[in-house]
Amino acid sequence: MRKRNGSLLLVFLLLAWSCGTDEERKERTVFLAGDSTVADYSKYADYMEKRYPMTGWGQRLPEFLVADSLDQVRQWFPSDSVKVDNRAIGGRSTKTFFQEGRWRALVEAVQPGDLVLIQFGHNDASANKPERFTAPDAYQEYLRLFVTQTRERGGIPILVTPVTGNHKWNEDLQMYNQHGDYPAKMKELAQELKVALIDLNELSMKAFTPVGPDSLGPKYFMNLEPGVYAGYPEGRTDNTHFNMAGAQVVAQLVFDALKTLQLPGQSPEN
Repeated sequence: MRKRNGSLLLVFLLLAWSCGTDEERKERTVFLAGDSTVADYSKYADYMEKRYPMTGWGQRLPEFLVADSLDQVRQWFPSDSVKVDNRAIGGRSTKTFFQEGRWRALVEAVQPGDLVLIQFGHNDASANKPERFTAPDAYQEYLRLFVTQTRERGGIPILVTPVTGNHKWNEDLQMYNQHGDYPAKMKELAQELKVALIDLNELSMKAFTPVGPDSLGPKYFMNLEPGVYAGYPEGRTDNTHFNMAGAQVVAQLVFDALKTLQLPGQSPEN
């Protein structure tokens, strides 16, 4: 009888230890919901032949979420294991990401403590493409749904204003907002629902302005000379999508923002 009681006690202690340390050992996931500027093109089999060097900032984010860097963002990641699950895909607005079932598939995979970074706006503003177009008020309501359902799953939503492209410069060679009312609508919702927000629109404009409009395209965007890359034998002029270097810069901005990110009115530790 004593031996049996001792065995039961050992089992109980092991179970208690396992439950007590599960939160520390659990791998956290960072889900990314977004468009082509966030997407991971390396997932495509023809990446090197047809798409490279096109790179979404979400494709480079895992480089920053490694064990020796996580102490800098410990408020979000209590364990030393973080996985990035990038669900972003080109051409999607909040409306089409929802209508195609992509949001449902993402949110059903969210576990308590996971982060969900949400960046839309480029395609929502496509008034010439009605299948994508989402008016600013409707955009805000889709974001509200994404935030609410993430929280229902125990996840932590983080809204990310749409990153800038190399399109809007004033006479003083300062970049200005290309996204109309969409960043303001996202920020308004973040304040209302007390959602953490990374103002990537402002951060990216601030980071890119010193480079200047002529140098920015070939340095960070898909402005390519002919005959250099297999997928673009005739070259390319694309001031929306990033090359490898541009995506790294933006991923660094996101990671740096996570270091000091706070919910409205409170610190991320609370």
